[in-house]
Amino acid sequence: MTIYEPFDVVEVPFPFTDIPRSKMRKALVLSSRGHNEANQATTLLMITSAHNSQWKGDVSISNWQDVGLRKPCLVRLKFFTADNKLLKNKIGRLSKSDELAVVAALTELFNLKPPRS
Repeated sequence: MTIYEPFDVVEVPFPFTDIPRSKMRKALVLSSRGHNEANQATTLLMITSAHNSQWKGDVSISNWQDVGLRKPCLVRLKFFTADNKLLKNKIGRLSKSDELAVVAALTELFNLKPPRS
């Protein structure tokens, strides 16, 4: 079983709500390798091509072709955790500029600030 790194783009099966099947979808690894290994589970963010729907904090993937995506996509700040056995394979990795954009969106989402001294 492969343990993935933050900002890797992987495939994971997403279940349908109305039938007992799933479809392979892309997702962004968010949690650290150490966390993923220790817990045998990985925290991920959704990747979608649904540009017609908006979710506050969506981050367009500017280098989507270099990542191995077939069409323009965005990282949607919808979190989920999956057992490492469900992560099927690595498609690619976000570019540094896209990594920074995701980190900025997460910082805004959680209103992260350095602790007061």
